[in-house]
Amino acid sequence: MFWVLFLLPAWAGALFSCGRLVAAATAAAGPERSDPERSGPERSGPEGSGAPLSGRGELPDAGELSLYEAAYLAGGPQRVVVLTLLSMQRQGRLLLARSGWATVVDPVARDELERCVLGAFGPDGQSPVAQIRSAAAAGTAVRDLAHRLARAGLAVPERERLGMDEAVRGVKAASALIAVLGAAAVLLPQAGEDRTLIGWWFALPLVLTLSCLGVARFESHPYSPWASPAGQQLLVRLDDEWRGGDGDGDGDGDRYRGRDAVGGGRGRVRGLALGLGLGLGWGLGDADDRALLAAVAVRGLAAVKDPDLRAALCGERGSVPAQRRL
Repeated sequence: MFWVLFLLPAWAGALFSCGRLVAAATAAAGPERSDPERSGPERSGPEGSGAPLSGRGELPDAGELSLYEAAYLAGGPQRVVVLTLLSMQRQGRLLLARSGWATVVDPVARDELERCVLGAFGPDGQSPVAQIRSAAAAGTAVRDLAHRLARAGLAVPERERLGMDEAVRGVKAASALIAVLGAAAVLLPQAGEDRTLIGWWFALPLVLTLSCLGVARFESHPYSPWASPAGQQLLVRLDDEWRGGDGDGDGDGDRYRGRDAVGGGRGRVRGLALGLGLGLGWGLGDADDRALLAAVAVRGLAAVKDPDLRAALCGERGSVPAQRRL
């Protein structure tokens, strides 16, 4: 019965780690809102308005999200920075090289997020995209955006999100510990003991931890780890509409350039696509750019069809550009 000394810590680790994961998942699934009167985040856009998106006391429409807000909910701080870089590049205010370097053409920021991105460049106006993404993602403007969405109940607060990550790592560590203890107990020479029965005793806590990991993977944040359940509902709406939920597109090109996205006037996608573009003073001739930005906000870099541009935004490192355009 010496193997029981191995079984006790195995069960203790399984129960403790799984209980911690359940507590963290419960906290992350129901972030408290500091102001129950608000039904949406404060507008984070070029105009700098702090007004709530809606006063109806219900979940805001997907079209009421700005592109920055949709990008954060779908992909977190890194997605917001990528969206900002892409919007500046499409306006000719920033150069992105496939080598992984970015060059400032117009150093005048039009909102707080652009100011944060420009502040991540070196003194000569050139920096690796990977470095810019890391520095800007940790900037004050991105943190303020995250706090506004968390207060509105659309994003998971940082403390709960980190707690969830730590709990998942704890369950993984417990699973590895159970496997090691079980193997040791089975391999130890023990007279008159059924090794198969010993293995089954260790299989039970292992099944428990692996089941908790599976539930956490598929139930806790099925769409995005950054969005709360309310925020995920908005993301699912947007994702359905990109997939042709309104019947305006039947392919990858139409998905991002359909009537709702560029001026049909009857879909939430149109409101999202116009959210940043009109704030920056773009005209209707920039419909393709607005639709691309909206697609990147919701779907990420997979929506960028140009391989060179996608590689530049991914931050692939390479040589410094030979010539700087002023």
